[in-house]
Amino acid sequence: MTDRRRFVAGSLGLGLALAGANSWAQAPSRVEKIVVPFAPGGVQDLLARAISTELGVALGQTVIVENRPGAGGTVGTGVVAKAASNSGMMVLAAASHNIAGTLYTKLSYDPQKDFAPMAHIGNAGYVLMVHPDVPARTAAEFIRYAKANPGKMNYATAGVGSATHLSMAYFNGLAGIDVVHVPLKATGEAINEVISGRAQAVIAASIGALAFAKDSRLRLIGVTSPKRSKYLPDVPTIAESGLPGYQFDSWFGLLGPASTPVAETNRVNEAMAKLLKDPVILERLDKQGIEPMALGNADFSKLLAADYKRMAEVVKASGAKVE
Repeated sequence: MTDRRRFVAGSLGLGLALAGANSWAQAPSRVEKIVVPFAPGGVQDLLARAISTELGVALGQTVIVENRPGAGGTVGTGVVAKAASNSGMMVLAAASHNIAGTLYTKLSYDPQKDFAPMAHIGNAGYVLMVHPDVPARTAAEFIRYAKANPGKMNYATAGVGSATHLSMAYFNGLAGIDVVHVPLKATGEAINEVISGRAQAVIAASIGALAFAKDSRLRLIGVTSPKRSKYLPDVPTIAESGLPGYQFDSWFGLLGPASTPVAETNRVNEAMAKLLKDPVILERLDKQGIEPMALGNADFSKLLAADYKRMAEVVKASGAKVE
């Protein structure tokens, strides 16, 4: 081979290697995708759409939202777990992400090992709401009524394994009551089921409950957080109003495939940190009952590990299991 041919071949090989190494550097030409593992209208869907446009601007590229509901969020989450390292896919995850790890006896992915933390967004509490025909204004009264009518009341959720499911199953387990589970596909559907009277109770994230604070079709009787919510200061905690020791809240954040390069996880994290200082974004989160909190990915990783252990205890206490 002549020196010229060797030079051309070497240059071509080096060019291909650099192209592979720079695939993320060329990110602005790609489309990022936030996968929401629940149906449109749910908590994670609304949050994803509240940040997607501005996140795209911060990243210098297009960010779209895609709903992939099914099996309590495990279908869409599984898609991201198996995605290529440069796929640009992220899942908008919450408490249900870690719940799945111990709730399901068979899961196609590992909630801890198969994901890379990209950006923590914030935290939110949940609210226990009942149909006005239920003669209860506190958690204690709800428990007494349920014990007097075992198996006669229903609670609606966003699906098996969702946070709306485990929060209520946990409540039932601690209270020792028998309320029948009605799984649907989104929080909005679950709330409508209670409004219609086909179900009597639902625990929904603040984003789904705030709009009904003054709505006579529902009664808000308790928040799941350890202290009263700044968004609903007149609603007592479930722990203080009848079920001591009960607590359930959720983080929200973006997770990518475990193979995502550190440079990319840092890029998304830095972009989200900037958004969480933007008054427009902060106002949207406030309306959704989400308290913003930017975390570096190392701290986000620690939060995920601690939450996984906590949710394992919640699942155990609830008695729930999915084969």
